[in-house]
Amino acid sequence: MDFLPAGHFLLQPRRDAFQSSAGAVDTTTLAAHDFDVDNRTGFMPPQPPPSTLPQDWSPWEAVLSDAIKRSIQLAQKVGLTQAEAESSAEWRASVRALPTLPIEALVASEIDLRRAHHVLTFVMHFYIHSLPLDQPVIIPESIGLPLLRVSKRLDLPPVLTYSDNVLYNWDLVHPSADPTPDLFNLRCQELFTGTNDEQEFYLTSARIELRGVEALELMRESMDELFVGDDIAVHRVCGYLEQLAVVINDLRELLMHIKEGCSPMVFNDEIRPWFRGRDSDPAQRPWVFEGIEEAGIPYPTEMSGPSAAQSSLIHVLDIFLGVVRYSHKETITGQSADVPAKRAFLDRMRAYMPRHHRNFLSHLAANPRPLRQTVIERRDAKFEAAYNTAVKALKTFRDSHITIVMAYIIDPSKKSHKEGDGPLKGTGGTNLAQFLREVTEGTGGAVLR
Repeated sequence: MDFLPAGHFLLQPRRDAFQSSAGAVDTTTLAAHDFDVDNRTGFMPPQPPPSTLPQDWSPWEAVLSDAIKRSIQLAQKVGLTQAEAESSAEWRASVRALPTLPIEALVASEIDLRRAHHVLTFVMHFYIHSLPLDQPVIIPESIGLPLLRVSKRLDLPPVLTYSDNVLYNWDLVHPSADPTPDLFNLRCQELFTGTNDEQEFYLTSARIELRGVEALELMRESMDELFVGDDIAVHRVCGYLEQLAVVINDLRELLMHIKEGCSPMVFNDEIRPWFRGRDSDPAQRPWVFEGIEEAGIPYPTEMSGPSAAQSSLIHVLDIFLGVVRYSHKETITGQSADVPAKRAFLDRMRAYMPRHHRNFLSHLAANPRPLRQTVIERRDAKFEAAYNTAVKALKTFRDSHITIVMAYIIDPSKKSHKEGDGPLKGTGGTNLAQFLREVTEGTGGAVLR
């Protein structure tokens, strides 16, 4: 894949791709931008993220470290002891006692800003989800205001995201000189529960992200050839699409590997509740940021929790294969809507991605020679078959995702989900079963017949 130094992703057509009237290659629609995508690690940073913030912000690291050391427990934990409840209350008091630190010195380093977002959201979720359910959620100014300001700088919601859990929460188990991390030489930096189950949950996604680097390369090669558009180019794209299907199948295998290290019951009962955003608060409490009005900060509108739908890699596959119009629409009470009644959930989840990755998706979507339309226009049986192979692989990946969600969320939740509670919600606040079914069926509907 063509990359510029320091993670610049370059989508540029071959020099013989197309000519302007002056004879120069027109690259205006595929100019190089800094999308923070690396040729070795894709959407993950090329080196492990820093494990600590600069000294001036060490109090945030200290309270996070203390929460982990104390093994702060969920307020809704069955059998929560008095000692555990008291330890949580003591820790929350220490958070409230923190000074409200400025963030100005972090402005020069986006790496530090990302670490700050990771630390502050972990602290906030520890704080909120250890609160007794009969107490209001008032996020202390000491962590809430810095989080709001860091989030504004990063253009991210002030809540735990997929990037906090996965993209910027890893390190190497064993140091390695290899610039491409081994998929099974990874560990997490922070965990809510300290369990291997939680670590394997995050690392499953991290491995998928790393294996997906080849998919990005195949897409880049395909786009180069599509700008040429001759028979040789189409033949090459067919090969790339068939290999893309192999990569997607590998992503599926990595997804299913989660069964070897993460127990469904441990995940649903002990891990998943820490992810909940405002949309899925168990007591339906509003989340109030202390001091937000006095600080003149607008109240955040996006406060859903982390979701696999926030993975840029999966969105890239949808966009490249041209299945977005099939997989990103929603259903209105029993009827399919070609024009969504509200912003589709998958599109809304882009607000939770790092902003450079969102720009990458927009850049890819603006491709003037989209793959699906080209396949339709060429009317080439082999081209169509190769395209369908890739789309079917994506459909199979989503079928497997439903299998995992059934095993890890829906089936375990049935034991505690009471009649009248309404449909089971994902951590992002969506009707989980309906959402997954529609996305999967929609992806299958993109197959050309």
